[in-house]
Amino acid sequence: MALVSGYHHLTLSTDGVQEDYDFYTKALGLYSVKRTVLFDGVIPVYHLYYGSRHGDASTIITTFPFRKPGVYGRRGTNQSKIIQQAIPVGSADYWVDRLNGKGIDAQKITRFGITRVALKHPCGIPHELVESPADNRPPIVNEAQGVTAEHGIKGIYGAAIAVYDRTSMDDFLSIGLSMKKEADNHEGLMFSVPNASGPSSMVEVLHEANGPQGTWTLAGGTIHHLALNTLNEENQLKLKAHIEGLGFTDVSDQKDRNYFKSCYVRSPGGALFEIAWSVEGGWALDEPADQIGTTLVFPPWFEDRRQELIDGLEPANF
Repeated sequence: MALVSGYHHLTLSTDGVQEDYDFYTKALGLYSVKRTVLFDGVIPVYHLYYGSRHGDASTIITTFPFRKPGVYGRRGTNQSKIIQQAIPVGSADYWVDRLNGKGIDAQKITRFGITRVALKHPCGIPHELVESPADNRPPIVNEAQGVTAEHGIKGIYGAAIAVYDRTSMDDFLSIGLSMKKEADNHEGLMFSVPNASGPSSMVEVLHEANGPQGTWTLAGGTIHHLALNTLNEENQLKLKAHIEGLGFTDVSDQKDRNYFKSCYVRSPGGALFEIAWSVEGGWALDEPADQIGTTLVFPPWFEDRRQELIDGLEPANF
């Protein structure tokens, strides 16, 4: 039995707060699911969560906008490269027209025989909207932004990782995380993420042997980690022990993220993975379930720093 059940979320370090919020909510039609702050370190930085209206599993994209502290990284190889979200088959042309109409350069491409729309976040991080015939999730409808059920994003499709060495990443994904190799050709490798009852989701591995080494730290303009869903603590700890037993010893202890519990592992290709499970109550721990993502909230251990953090955050209109 697989210890992973699809994706939990994907996390990026971006640039300006306002452009980030507008990109995900106004251009892509996602909803604000949680507005809080970075739990690690001492720098006041927003942590913004986007997804379906109710924050359903496998729809969540999270960001750390780093413009105010001015911390920026370098995109390169040995690093997660592309954020991918699933869209209904036949909707690529709609998204090309919609995004270009909003001043976001978008074009239709194919990889592994799958149609997708290539675009970039305002900070430069590549994104793709992938036509996924095996995805049975309902589209995210956002009438206020003009996104209907015919075209709406369904949630996370996956991510593409750039690596120097395909073989070591192949071993990590297949043996360490029990992913199934679906393609191996000149375009790269494609693995399906275990998920017995959920949507089909992928990890793509792109061979980039000559590029610069990408930044691994929390820094604007880069993808920080890809989070897989273990559903519960038992599966998480079993998977952590399995990965460590294979010799992948760069695994963190469990961290309390308030809405979920996380462990992090650095893959041999450099990309950071998280294995996570949502706690009871989830997004409604600190906001009414029908009002999630509408207020700025802090974890209990930051209550004594509330005003300091608020004063240090970049201004934005949400």
